[in-house]
Amino acid sequence: MSAAESGFQRFALAIYEEDGVSPATLLIQNRCDVDVNVLLFAAYVGAVRGCAVHDDDVAAAADRVGSWQREIVAPLRAVRTRLKAGPPPAPSTATAQFRDRVKALELDAELIELAELDSFLAGHALTPVSGTPAERAVAAMTAVTSDTGGTEVRDAMSVIATAAAAYGGPG
Repeated sequence: MSAAESGFQRFALAIYEEDGVSPATLLIQNRCDVDVNVLLFAAYVGAVRGCAVHDDDVAAAADRVGSWQREIVAPLRAVRTRLKAGPPPAPSTATAQFRDRVKALELDAELIELAELDSFLAGHALTPVSGTPAERAVAAMTAVTSDTGGTEVRDAMSVIATAAAAYGGPG
């Protein structure tokens, strides 16, 4: 981690590595069509910052990073994903090395998005809320997903919320 990483960036990178969090975020991303970084942002605001996330907070955060996500991060992800199986000459040793470089660029783009969300957080008023860190994280993520995914989405949120609540880094 670089010294330039924010508290939110440290949080996002740390909990993403926790057991079950990566597949949980991907499930929610695919079922609810949400940006994983905005989802983790909500978990951070709820669990670590102890604040509520409302629809207008989600809209403002998504507006802040939406173009970057759609125009930069998503295309890099699409290229990386496509290189797993094709087009020819992929998959091959040469294309695997290229895919690794694309993956590194995708991560760099994600870190820029995390920094933008952290900058947004610094200038955005939030409302303190009661509850345990895990309860606050679930409530905040529900604002992002509108809870449209049913039991599997709620279970995935629980996995993320548990990791978020256990996060011991600085907020």
